[in-house]
Amino acid sequence: IGTTQLPLSVATYFRVNGKDYLVPMALEEPSVVAAASHAAKLTHPEGFSASSDEPIMIGQIQFAGVKNISGAKRRILQSKQRIIKIANAQDSLIVALGGGARDVEVRILEKMLIIHLIVDVKDAMGANLVNTMSEAVAPYVQELVDGKPGLRIISNLAEKRLARARAVWKKSAIGADTVKGVIDAYEFAKLDPYRCATHNKGVMNGIDAVAIATGNDFRALEAGAHAYAALKGYRPLTKYYRDRNGDLAGEIELPIAAGTVGGITRSHPVAQVSLKILDVKSAQELAQVMACVGLANNFAALRAMVVEGIQRGHMKLHARHIAMAAGARGRLIKKLSKIMVTERRITSSRAGELLEKFRRIRKRK
Repeated sequence: IGTTQLPLSVATYFRVNGKDYLVPMALEEPSVVAAASHAAKLTHPEGFSASSDEPIMIGQIQFAGVKNISGAKRRILQSKQRIIKIANAQDSLIVALGGGARDVEVRILEKMLIIHLIVDVKDAMGANLVNTMSEAVAPYVQELVDGKPGLRIISNLAEKRLARARAVWKKSAIGADTVKGVIDAYEFAKLDPYRCATHNKGVMNGIDAVAIATGNDFRALEAGAHAYAALKGYRPLTKYYRDRNGDLAGEIELPIAAGTVGGITRSHPVAQVSLKILDVKSAQELAQVMACVGLANNFAALRAMVVEGIQRGHMKLHARHIAMAAGARGRLIKKLSKIMVTERRITSSRAGELLEKFRRIRKRK
């Protein structure tokens, strides 16, 4: 019945593996884009280093109530090549491109038998392909296990499709107190899941925004990231430490199942433009850039809290929205924003009062 639009912005100063990027981000908070850009600028001239795994996704096929579960597992593994062949028959194009089903794994969860179909999805996110393959092989596997298949669906815990990034923020640029403060904040997140949830949210602020801009499934990315963080007890997706020069080093590792083909990434005009701006050549390159954005936004949030409190920069931009919502236009937006930030009274009622005051002054003139 309609659309809900988000502002499209471009983060700057991202240098990844020696290549400069302009990074489209779609979200309602301009402070997130500004923070990402500033954090990226502080890494210069070196920028970020990044890597990513091959685009491997997991399809799960569930069988419950299998009688001879160990025997069923053995028969499935013995028939691995036949299962792979059935799966790859579903999409000859992906196979021609060098992708497709590669392996079969079997897990036993109490009385359940779970088959993992391991698929190289190339430059796609992969959900449709993996779901199709999982459903196609289920009838054959059913003959091997003598049971009825349950769920046949992709897993968003893409632990075989990790992206990593690293950056160094020099002590001379951010200050020794900031280095210590960010490391202390990271240690807090390691010890406390209540803090860790917000710590990881800071990572996903940036990654989700890039995903939305490029037409990718940010809900799948959120699910995968938090599940990965919880594999060994809920942990931060980033880590910070002093390098041998005493500078602040930051690292990130998380699953990023994002594609440059398929879905709406090649049909939605905004996604098309965003990918053109990014100029990435593969899904793996996109994942690397997204990991860098996640690390940048996480660092920016920690630095803001350590140095000045999270609200100062955020409220400065928020004040503009409040002023505009109250009806301010042109130069009045900046005037109202400045007054409200100075007063620390950033509310709709205060914006209305100030706007009325300026209008009365204009009438007198």
